[in-house]
Parts: sequence; structure tokens; C-alpha cells
Amino acid sequence: MKRWIALIVILLCCFLVVMYETSASDNRFFLPEPLGGVKIVVDAGHGGIDGGASAENVIEKDITLAIAKKVEQKLKRMGAEVVMTRTSDGDVLSEHAPSEEFSTLRERKKQDIFLREIIVKENEPDIFITIHANAIPEEKWRGAQVFYHKEGHPNSELLAKAIQSSIREKLQNTDREALAIKQIYLLKKTEVPAVLVETGFLSNPEERSLLADEKYQDKMADAIVNGIENYVNLEIE
Repeated sequence: MKRWIALIVILLCCFLVVMYETSASDNRFFLPEPLGGVKIVVDAGHGGIDGGASAENVIEKDITLAIAKKVEQKLKRMGAEVVMTRTSDGDVLSEHAPSEEFSTLRERKKQDIFLREIIVKENEPDIFITIHANAIPEEKWRGAQVFYHKEGHPNSELLAKAIQSSIREKLQNTDREALAIKQIYLLKKTEVPAVLVETGFLSNPEERSLLADEKYQDKMADAIVNGIENYVNLEIE
């Protein structure tokens, strides 16, 4: 009898420890997954020989991949199914169609975009998000901004505004608003809510330093994921 009592006490103690650790580390543990059943394609812009924007040895393709991977991890913790267009330094072609060869860089970049479009269409996600970083000749410009296509999915504007609002609230370093554009092929062609997140300006020294910092990348990823969650909640309502 004493042995059973001791065993019950030990099991109870173990349960209480698990409860405490879970509460301290992740208070969502015993709650329904906020993004359960939601499929999201996350696209890290550029890759491989297409480095994108750059300044002072900070290259866009590295920043986008680092943030995209953090977004992926956070989304999965919230129950989302995540498809990454690329998970390594190479472009999407090198990861999904490594035997393909092209005569010019321009042709490779074009086909790489087409492949990203195909990945989105084949996976039929609920959301598509492509992550980038900006750079222009003048150093003064800064601030993350989310874009959607005027002729894209009608809910893209709602998604863009939800993410932009989250970025403003959590990072508190931009007053920019979500903006409609026409130039981005992927945002127009994907038949799901789709946005492009320009995480900041590599041409601005202060923002470049932030974007290269892992802690700031984590904050940016948090803001993006929080915006996605807010959008999904609006959709449910």
C-alpha cells in the first residue's frame, strides 16, 4: 500500500513539474492550436547567384532565408502546415530542379519565379508570403512595409494590413502602411491571399545592422506570425 501511495505521489510531482515548465515556456500547450489546419507557403526571396539587394556585405538572400526559417518554426509551433520554397542558400531551382540548366542568368531568374508559382499552385495553401529586404541609393529611407497586388486575391489586402499593423506594434520603428502594387508577378498569379514583406532597407545603416542581427530577425518573424494569426482570426469571425 505504501508503495502505491509513493508511486502516486511521484507521478503527481512529475505532472506538476510538467505543468509548471509548460506554463513557463509555452502557455499555448493546453490550448487549441491557433493555426491548426492552416497551410502557408513561405518564400525566402532570391537565393543562389541571385543575391538580391546588398550593402556592406549584408546580402538580401541571407536575411530573407534567416527570417523565413524563423517564421516557419513559429508557424509550426502554432499548428500551421508550412511549405518552404527554399531552405538553403541556393535558389528554388537548385533545391527543386537541380538538373535544369539555363543559358543566361535572366532566364534562370525568370524560371525560378515560375517554379515558385508552381509550388504555390500545387500545394494549394491558405496563405502565401514572400519575404524580402529593400535597398535604394539614398540611406535615409527605412521601415518594413507589406505589399499586396491590386488584382490579386481579394483577401490579400486584409492579410497585408494585419501583418503591417503587427510590425508597427511589435517593432515600433515604422509608421508605414500596407500598400497595393502592380509590379510583383507572384502576388498577382497566386490564387490565394498573398503578400510581400519588405523587412527593411539594407541601404539604411541602422536598419541594415538590425536586419543582420539574429534577435531582431526573431522579432521580425514574431511580428509576421502574429499578423498572420490576427488575419486568420479575422477570417474566422
